[in-house]
Amino acid sequence: MARLLYSLIFYVAQPLVWLRLLWRGRKQPEYRRHVGERYGFYPPAPARPLLWLHAVSVGETRAAEPLIEALLAKYPAHALLLTHMTPTGRETGRMYVERHPGRVIQAYLPYDLPDAAARFLAHFRPEIGVFMETELWPNLIAAARRRRIPLALVNARLSAKSQRGYQRLHALVAPAFAALDLVAAQTAADALRLRSVGARTTEVTGNLKFDVTPDPIKLAKGNNWRAEIGGRPVWLAASTRDGEEALVLDALLRMRLPRVLLILVPRHPQRFDEVAALVASRRLGLKRRSLDEFPDAGTMVWLGDSMGEMAAYYAAADLALIGGSLLPFGGQNLIEAAACGCPVIVGQHTFNFAQAADDAVACGAAVRIAGAEDLAATVEAILAHPEQRANMKEKAIAFSRSHQGATERTMALLAALTARAAR
Repeated sequence: MARLLYSLIFYVAQPLVWLRLLWRGRKQPEYRRHVGERYGFYPPAPARPLLWLHAVSVGETRAAEPLIEALLAKYPAHALLLTHMTPTGRETGRMYVERHPGRVIQAYLPYDLPDAAARFLAHFRPEIGVFMETELWPNLIAAARRRRIPLALVNARLSAKSQRGYQRLHALVAPAFAALDLVAAQTAADALRLRSVGARTTEVTGNLKFDVTPDPIKLAKGNNWRAEIGGRPVWLAASTRDGEEALVLDALLRMRLPRVLLILVPRHPQRFDEVAALVASRRLGLKRRSLDEFPDAGTMVWLGDSMGEMAAYYAAADLALIGGSLLPFGGQNLIEAAACGCPVIVGQHTFNFAQAADDAVACGAAVRIAGAEDLAATVEAILAHPEQRANMKEKAIAFSRSHQGATERTMALLAALTARAAR
């Protein structure tokens, strides 16, 4: 009954969904493309058997890299269907299509309407389905269960805030969680919270993001940038969210460190122009990566308005603030920064990656600040002490390496599902 009510509300809300697509399409025209796929209408599917992996957006798509490579290596007769919900996730996933021509195909996952879910599964007929991190689609899960398609939720995480939200919708989400054949959680705390909202059994496999190897080409690019920048101190504000850029720029203006350069990389590409205007309004010297502009002596802010170059920005910086943690967004992933050997600052709001953030702070790879008012002084103090930065860099790399192995553990669990599908 709860799922029926959910479906009726979703159908009634479709005009609002269309308006949202049109509105988002004003800044990102890609939202107006492939609309039929969002309702379960697709080009012809490949003839070979399919494994299906869903990564909603950019972060999940990047985190899935070691798992995608492992699946393609273990099952050479299969193709991989990679689905997304956002254009930026789809654009990020293109690298797998280019790396494995003919073996990886991309599509949007349909909206969670019963007829769209049925068309999706009837069209592609995947042998198994794998969801990344926090995805839960009650109608799609129910349709897959009717077709006896094994489903897994891997790299699963659930914050205390999301747990409270799911518990308020217990009648809808508990059956969906219970229908999953496998839930592989990042941490023991995640596993406990997932069981509280309906997951039958959970395994703790660790975080796949620790197994993502930074692209050596991107690292070399960042090192080249750093050499061209010269001896100027460089700090990075990575994956900032709406409202945080103003706090970061205020901190920059308070700094007394001469010639300091800020690399500012907003989380969402549709905000690049907005952030550029914000920098200009502060009368700060600005260069934009998207225009192939490189910082010169008069540049105070280099806007990282490009996609897929975060590893290069980490390699070019002496220190990185992780966005989403100054304001209550839950924090973005600090694991990539650690893997690149970049010392990290986080704010108080890291509930999306609580265990990783706490562990990084505990081992000395990261520093936590109480609030934005402490940002300028903390950045200055770390930039002024090369020996502290070198120590944090070593600990960041060691922290990253010590948490690897989630891919191997996850693949061992998925092997049982693929064997079941084969039977």
